[in-house]
Amino acid sequence: MAASDAREPLPQFPRDFLWGVSTSAHQVEGAVDERGPSVWDAFTAVPGRVKDGTTAAVACDHYHRYREDVALIRELGVDAYRFSVSWPRVLPDGAGEVSGAGLDFYDRLVDELCAAGVRPVPTLFHWDTPLALAADGGWLRRDTAERFAEYAAVVAARIGDRAKKWITLNEPAEHTLLGHALGQHAPGEQLMFDALPAAHHQLLAHGLAVRALRAAGVTDIGIANSHGPTWPASASPEDTQAADFYDVLLNRLFADPLILGRYPDGIAELLASGGDIEADLSVIAEPIDWYGINFYQPTKVGAPLPAGASTPTEFSGLTLPPELPFSPREIEGRPVTDFGWPVVPEALTELLTGFRERYGDRLPPLVITENGCSYEGIDDRRRIDYLDGHLRALHRALEEGVDVRGYFVWSLMDNFEWAEGYRQRFGLVHVDYTTLERTPKASYAWLRETLRAQRA
Repeated sequence: MAASDAREPLPQFPRDFLWGVSTSAHQVEGAVDERGPSVWDAFTAVPGRVKDGTTAAVACDHYHRYREDVALIRELGVDAYRFSVSWPRVLPDGAGEVSGAGLDFYDRLVDELCAAGVRPVPTLFHWDTPLALAADGGWLRRDTAERFAEYAAVVAARIGDRAKKWITLNEPAEHTLLGHALGQHAPGEQLMFDALPAAHHQLLAHGLAVRALRAAGVTDIGIANSHGPTWPASASPEDTQAADFYDVLLNRLFADPLILGRYPDGIAELLASGGDIEADLSVIAEPIDWYGINFYQPTKVGAPLPAGASTPTEFSGLTLPPELPFSPREIEGRPVTDFGWPVVPEALTELLTGFRERYGDRLPPLVITENGCSYEGIDDRRRIDYLDGHLRALHRALEEGVDVRGYFVWSLMDNFEWAEGYRQRFGLVHVDYTTLERTPKASYAWLRETLRAQRA
């Protein structure tokens, strides 16, 4: 194999461990004129919002080339393909009239996956809110949660006979904080802490969708939340307090309601949802079959730095406003990806064991629903190092008794990386955005041979 080297083989994972790759609709499908508009179409149409000035109008053209992509998945040898369903492709206005052509596409995709022996794992929402719903208030309105449950029922009725493992939402933390609080993702709102109702309504939408999926006969349901350890910049009370607040905002705000049925102290009164929060929590905490974790990096956090202090105006590709009650700091002494994210595999072990310690018997089985890195080049040995290190860290968590049942690489192929445009390449497969030619990278070959060794 092209990517072979002298590294030790990975330790053996359980025989029934689920291996997969992930993508999302807006990032790969293209065919923008064959669906309803989303908030991301409106966002990317504004000059300056995407760093390279591009849009996802074509992206990887997965909508037309899905058979070629499924063949790549089959050859890779993974068990499952996690894709997202485009809400505006199925319901162009977010509610009301259903697009038969949109449902037909996912029908064909699922059939193609099943014929290839690959398990389809649909995600119902990966940030592409229908523009008509957004114009009516979007995730700041409770009604959007109801519309989402109706949409979930429509999709499940069409492909639920073959797609058995489902994800309701992807990363509501990022959609809330980047899209509604900081304005650096769609829909581009800069509401700061007034964005928190969007978090609550997404979580409520999850619970309502779980009920809708159960009613449709789906029995294997999870969610994909992003998480990472939060490290205080120092042992000072100020830094520790700032890190604790950041941890609540990025981790516990989205995990505690789902797993424990309650918000962290001090959060519920900030939600201003207009409904009965306690009643909503009983919906949000609908039992799920597993809990998905997207992991990329830990974060070091300290108290806000004094005016005039030397502090970056950008952090992990984000422009930070000065009024935040915390200050992310650089993690020094670690290699970084092309995105500038620190590579700290042992933080994954820390995160998983920390989840078990925090939630105990209430914690469902876990699945790593995303893990990956941005690197240029087809001979991408740094990506091999990254994946190898994180899989070893994951195995250490298994050895320590954490119930983790699957691992999905982000991503199958290079794609439209949101506000970065096409500047960051996360794929196992290289995409030439001019010709749309797919070329498997060295990491693709490495993962294929690693999975063959796991099954030997």
